[in-house]
Amino acid sequence: MQLFGNRKHLDTRETDWIEGAKRGDRKSQKALYDLLAAKMFAVCLRYMGDRDSAEDILQDGFVTLFSKIDSYSGTGSFEGWARRIFVNTALMSLRKKDALKNSEDVQTAWNISNDDPTAIQKIGYDELLKMVAALPPGFRTVFNMYVIEGYSHKEIAEALGISETTSRSQLQRARTLLQSRIKERY
Repeated sequence: MQLFGNRKHLDTRETDWIEGAKRGDRKSQKALYDLLAAKMFAVCLRYMGDRDSAEDILQDGFVTLFSKIDSYSGTGSFEGWARRIFVNTALMSLRKKDALKNSEDVQTAWNISNDDPTAIQKIGYDELLKMVAALPPGFRTVFNMYVIEGYSHKEIAEALGISETTSRSQLQRARTLLQSRIKERY
């Protein structure tokens, strides 16, 4: 069994925290929060694009995590199970705001080609994440789900209530827009 990272066995302390959280023990919940908060905040920030919204999603995600922790069976990665909760919380928020249906039209992005393949090599990881966060919500969401989380277009379409063609289009536009912004910068 795996809990966090690449460890093959559950850490007894982490197992105790999960079991404690299932019983409603506040110290166990706090320990799990401390263990997961930074990683899950990064997930929330990637989807929401700004710190305030990401903090709201982080809070909502932990409320959901602790209310559904009884459904974690102990098999598979607890962090992976938790990550799915935070991704789904972010997606629900974006759907409520209708942010996924009203993506900006970036028609000019279709006409831009990437004639400088080395530009991507000049950009740092943090700067690239900032550029992803600055994408329009629909583009950012599909990009995160496909490129970072590894969802298929079919899974994205089902999760967001859009067609697979729309998912592919949003991904292509996100990539083209990112390429354009990288090219402008470098």
